[in-house]
Amino acid sequence: MVESEKMITHDSANFCPECAGSTVVENERGEIVCRECGLIVQERLLDLSHSGIRAYTKGEKERKGRTGGPITILVPDIGLSTIIDQSEIRNQDLRRAAKWNTHLSWKNRNMLIAITELKRISTNLGFPERVKKAAVKLYKQVFRKNLLRGRSINGMIAACAYYKCKQERVPITLQEILEESSISDKVVKKCYKVLIKELGLKMHNMDPVCLIPRYCADLGLSIDIEKEAVKILRHYYKKNNICGKDPKGFCAGVLYLVSKFRNQKVSQKEIANLIGVTEVTLRSRYKELMKEIRFFGP
Repeated sequence: MVESEKMITHDSANFCPECAGSTVVENERGEIVCRECGLIVQERLLDLSHSGIRAYTKGEKERKGRTGGPITILVPDIGLSTIIDQSEIRNQDLRRAAKWNTHLSWKNRNMLIAITELKRISTNLGFPERVKKAAVKLYKQVFRKNLLRGRSINGMIAACAYYKCKQERVPITLQEILEESSISDKVVKKCYKVLIKELGLKMHNMDPVCLIPRYCADLGLSIDIEKEAVKILRHYYKKNNICGKDPKGFCAGVLYLVSKFRNQKVSQKEIANLIGVTEVTLRSRYKELMKEIRFFGP
C-alpha cells in the first residue's frame, strides 16, 4: 500500500504543538503523528472511513467489510472457529500444535455431516431458512440425548427436517424427502419414530390445504379451481377425521372432483402420477368427498 493510502493529512490538527511541524494520520494505528519529530498528537481515533458508504457489488462488500461472516447455526461451530496460519510458523512444536488445532472433535464432525446432508436436501427441495435452522436445533437436542448411538446421522437429520416441515406447514411431503435422502426409506422412518417417542414431540398432521396451490400450479389449473378445492377440503375437515389417511390422497381426490365439476379436462392418471398416489386412492377419496359435499359455490 502506498504512503498516500496509509497517511492522510488531518484537518483539525495540521501542526505539531512541539515543533510546529505538519502531522499525518496513520489509519492502521488510529494515531495522529508529527512528520518532523514523531510526536503522537492524538491516539485511539475512531475509524469513520466505512461510515455511510454503501456496497452495491460483492467485490465492494468484501473490500469495505470490517467484520467476518455472520454467526449462524448452520455452521458446525456457529462460525466462531479460529484458524492458525501455519505458513509463518518456524517452530516445529508450534507447527504441530497448529496442525492439531485443525482436527475436528466428534461433536463438530457429527454436526458437519448432518448439516451438509441437510443443505443438500434443502437445496434440492427449496426449504425456507427457518426450517433449516429449526431442523438443526432439533438435531442438537437429539445429539445431547445420545439418541444417535447405533443410528444413522443422515437418517436422523432427514427425520428432523420432515418434522419441522410439518410443524411449519411447509408443503413438502415425506416421499419427496425420502427421494432426496441418501439413506434408505426404512431408516428415515425408523429415526422419525424414535424422534417422536424419545423427545416427547407432538405429532403434526400434514395439512392438504397447504399442498393445493403447489399441485394446481404444476397441473396448470386455474385460480378458481384452487379456491374451490381449498373451500371443499376445509368444509370436509370440520365434519370428518382424516387421521391415518395420506393427505396427498385428499389433494388428488378434491382436484379431480373440482376439475370435473368445472369441465377442466384432467385425467385421473395425470393427477395421480403428479401427486404421487395410485388411481385407486384417488377414486376412494373422490367418493368420500362426494358423500359429504352436496353444494359447490359459484
